Amino acid sequence: MEKERLWSRDFLMISFSHFFIFMTFYILAVTLPQFVLDELRGSEQGIGLVITVFVITAVISRPLTGKWLEEINRRKLLNIALIISTICSLSYLWIDNYSVLLVLRFIHGFAFGIVTTSTSAIALDIIPEHRKGEGVGYFSLFMSLAMVIGPFVGLWITTHISYVAMFVMVAVFSLLSLLCGMLTRFTKQVNRPSSEVVIKGVRRYIEVSAIPISIAGFVLAYSYGALSTFISVYAKTLGLERIASYFFIILALMILLTRPFTGRLFDRKGEHVLAYPGIILFIIGMIWLSQAYTAPVFLITAGIIGIGYGAIFPSFMTIAVKASPGHRRGVAISTFLVFFDSGYGVGSYLLGVIAAKTNYHTMFLIGGCIMILTLVIYYLFHHRRQTVGTVTGTQNR
Repeated sequence: MEKERLWSRDFLMISFSHFFIFMTFYILAVTLPQFVLDELRGSEQGIGLVITVFVITAVISRPLTGKWLEEINRRKLLNIALIISTICSLSYLWIDNYSVLLVLRFIHGFAFGIVTTSTSAIALDIIPEHRKGEGVGYFSLFMSLAMVIGPFVGLWITTHISYVAMFVMVAVFSLLSLLCGMLTRFTKQVNRPSSEVVIKGVRRYIEVSAIPISIAGFVLAYSYGALSTFISVYAKTLGLERIASYFFIILALMILLTRPFTGRLFDRKGEHVLAYPGIILFIIGMIWLSQAYTAPVFLITAGIIGIGYGAIFPSFMTIAVKASPGHRRGVAISTFLVFFDSGYGVGSYLLGVIAAKTNYHTMFLIGGCIMILTLVIYYLFHHRRQTVGTVTGTQNR
């Protein structure tokens, strides 16, 4: 029975480690753009580059981490990366130059990629097999909570206290992530079947079966990058800077309210019942946000986007895992996150360029329209392929 429990001590510890490391990411994601403008006298395009450099190095580290998770001690890998991440988090306190900030973001991004890929793979080993959809849903909830609590904390501290206090908080959260990671008891990882051919070349780092849904994840992240990077600046242009942090609180509440149902729906009814409504709600929320001029509309769109994102992200991640062999879960999750982070980084930069050349209303409108591609990609690369595979298997029988 112990093996069938979802809410075990180790699941909680690795989930909290995941939560705290994402707290550092999302606090910095929404506060560094304003820090660059206010303190370092950077440009609007420089805002996107601060995020993009971080994400690029995270992307580079993820395939390597997927391979390392199969080959070396997971505890050592996670703890070393967490220590580096904590040192980087402390270093923000002494940044007074844009170029030095980019170097720090490069190093921090690499450590972040290792940590988040490792915690995801370890959590997947801990979650009982028949509760994967529910387990991944709750695990990703910790990241989703960080996604909304982090920006609220970051914006509140920078608005009411100072950037120094914000950087201290980032260091504290990074240290808490390290402590939770060290307290996690690691389960024995899934062994490679004896008959399995040793994979060589690029496929050692990328799980091919996870690529179709990962492409959909890329487009989702591309659009979402506009939210976490530019929502505070957008709110300021609307004269709504005092309620910007509440955007993320409402986002979190919607994810919290729907999450107990979404994971179970996935396990019982399949992914399509969540994916399609989630994508459509996300599109509606983004397009409506682009037309926001008042506080009520601004906050209502947060709820719509929160429901949509809360259904899409864990579903996509679980699909990537379930499509892959058990011993390749670490590589599968790294593959999905490589595409997701790439979309986030590219979207943060290119949508920032669009905002600089037009305005933030246009940027969010384009971000919402781009999400329509996710519907097409999901149907063609996953739903349709799945249907064809089922029909072919039935005919063969």
